[in-house]
Amino acid sequence: MNVVYISRTPDPTAHSIEELFATIQAALPDDIHATFHTVPFQSRGIWKRLANAVDVVFHRRDIQHITGDIHYTALFLNKKNTVLTIHDLGILEQSTSIKRTLLSFFWFTMPSRRVRYITVVSESTKKELLKHVSIPEEKVIVIPDCISNRLTYTPKDFNASCPVILQVGTTENKNLGNLCRAIEGLPCRLVILGRLDDRQTSMLKRHGIDFENRFNLTYDQVVELYQQADLVAFVSTYEGFGLPIIEANAVGRAVITGNTTSMPEVAADAALLVDPHDVAAVRGGIIDLIHNAGLRAELIANGLENRKRFTPEIIARQYAELYRAMVE
Repeated sequence: MNVVYISRTPDPTAHSIEELFATIQAALPDDIHATFHTVPFQSRGIWKRLANAVDVVFHRRDIQHITGDIHYTALFLNKKNTVLTIHDLGILEQSTSIKRTLLSFFWFTMPSRRVRYITVVSESTKKELLKHVSIPEEKVIVIPDCISNRLTYTPKDFNASCPVILQVGTTENKNLGNLCRAIEGLPCRLVILGRLDDRQTSMLKRHGIDFENRFNLTYDQVVELYQQADLVAFVSTYEGFGLPIIEANAVGRAVITGNTTSMPEVAADAALLVDPHDVAAVRGGIIDLIHNAGLRAELIANGLENRKRFTPEIIARQYAELYRAMVE
């Protein structure tokens, strides 16, 4: 069986989807041969998007799998052998009125009706999708993200006097502002993965945060950031999945995360859950992790178990079963 993974044009600031499906591709069973096709244009403007939708028609296989973000490329594909993965609906949370209506139709409603199956990465995302799009529930299948085998358990002596806290992401939902206020005055170094804008840089300086900004990294360099960290902060307000939670689990780092959307589902008992909107709760959680060695050890042990749910082999097998069912 031949599967083509239809992917967006590479962007040095966003490559998580590509890394995810490259990992899945490598773990697929021998009877499934998957290749990648990258659309020729960045997803900007109606004409380039239309050209991308036409382009993918010429790269059909037994199964077409749109890996995410460029949902509209389903427009001209054969519905019966096309799969679409939707990672989140955050774009709707950030929009209002007319723009939200247009985005909802062109990014979710129309593509959802032009494919045979939709895979989503969490039960939370499935519930949200069904709230916005009127489609049969059985058409939506939950298949979580997986983690790369390059993330392995790497013990580190905890630096209680000045821990390195890794913050993953700088978009609005990543909640950097509340994290910044939460750690103000605490002896720590904040390493931020993702490009900061001038407003965020000023905010960090205003609160006296000792920080380092890293971006445009290879995945191996991202792995090194996890290994060098003492704690991982992921107090996001919204996530379709929350991959950094299990990435931290895999390396063996205690993680604090939000108690909203998909994060409790992904973290289970392997992260400290706090209200991301409550600065005092975030601060208290971080202080607890710094000073409570027993809590850190418990979360790390639970994390090493939690990561087993998201191995490439388990996730690739779920996709393989879907592809076989479609062909049969």
